[in-house]
Amino acid sequence: MTKPVVLKRRCAVYTRKSSEEGLDMEFNSLDAQREACEAYIASQKAEGWILVRDRYDDGGISGGTLERPALQRLLADIEEGLVDIVVVYKIDRLSRALMDFAKLVEVFDRNDVTFVSVTQSFNTTTSMGRLTLNILLSFAQFEREVIGERIRDKFAASRRRGMWMGGHPPLGYDVLDRKLVVNPAEAEIVRSMFERFVTIGSATTLARALIAEGVTSKRGRPVDKGFLYKTLNNRVYLGDAVHKGTAYPGEHAAIITPDLWAKVHAILGESPRSRAANTRAQVPALLKGLIFGPDGRAMSPTHTRKGGRLYRYYVSQSVIKNAATPSPSTRLPAAEIEATVIAQLRGLLRSPEAIVSAWTAARRGGEQIAEADVRDALIRFGPLWDELFPAEQARIVQLLVARVDVGLADVRVRFRADGIGSVVADMAARQTGTERVAA
Repeated sequence: MTKPVVLKRRCAVYTRKSSEEGLDMEFNSLDAQREACEAYIASQKAEGWILVRDRYDDGGISGGTLERPALQRLLADIEEGLVDIVVVYKIDRLSRALMDFAKLVEVFDRNDVTFVSVTQSFNTTTSMGRLTLNILLSFAQFEREVIGERIRDKFAASRRRGMWMGGHPPLGYDVLDRKLVVNPAEAEIVRSMFERFVTIGSATTLARALIAEGVTSKRGRPVDKGFLYKTLNNRVYLGDAVHKGTAYPGEHAAIITPDLWAKVHAILGESPRSRAANTRAQVPALLKGLIFGPDGRAMSPTHTRKGGRLYRYYVSQSVIKNAATPSPSTRLPAAEIEATVIAQLRGLLRSPEAIVSAWTAARRGGEQIAEADVRDALIRFGPLWDELFPAEQARIVQLLVARVDVGLADVRVRFRADGIGSVVADMAARQTGTERVAA
């Protein structure tokens, strides 16, 4: 009697483990899954089941996605007609998402591939197997969602207790024993960002200065405007733990005081456009780019507000770059130093040397102007100066002044001889216009 011919059925075992924990052990979870599946295939030898040589193991990859290397390789082999049966230890090893599994079943059906679970005895060639499969997958997805909710609830509860819940620590902190601890060197940088923003009032200007100084983020990237705004709005520096917009007292130490935080956010409360407009309109810097301190370094205009009043200063770059501590010679009241320079300007423009210099420069420029007219124009400089808008005053100072050196006991102004002619022309034009209006 002739024995019936048994068709060979090529079986591929697929294994998966969500976490990488324990994968380095000699016999791990993937090995246990494979051993159970191979034993089941061996038990079906009479049915023609044989194990294919290739291994399809995904270690440390979630079942919530189909983008898994071994799974994609298995699907490619199925499309090539190299597999007849897919064997898994449990359904959720293949997928935890019902919609994803529906896509896999579609591939299986298109290629006449049977799906078998070792611990849940059924296959997808029967209607009952399909029903059972969908029910089990629904429960697997439900379990996954419940686990996710449990993790989110635990995370929220931990944040309410002020605990650090992982991730990359912000600049100014390190992680030790799963807690944030202050990094002193980085904390000084963060504190300096807050303090300098209060002084400068412009994120763009401060970011530009920080880039020039080589300040970087925790990951070594150059500090930009976006990073600066993120830092200035991070309540972690106040010692808070934030969850979904709500701040709770954190376990870690604060780097910024509440008073400094309030000053920064009083400035941030204004729109960037209005901040820039206010700075330009209310804080005229007549000597910007012209004034230098006793150490020869440039001094930059800054301002601050106290009790509703505006205070303007010129501050040495050595202070801005933290190279020196503030002193009377590195932080000068702007109104006083500007008044000193304007007084010297007034005296210069009334001097015979200035009148001759201006007249000579005008003649060289091709202007037909009498020396007496030059003298009259310069004499009128005083009264006209007070009528000028800040922007016009700044423009004239830039024309007349080459450099202002502030010493420990004096102020030296270096003038531009060639600029006096332009100022005389302005004064003469203004006088002509005034006479026409009066007429």
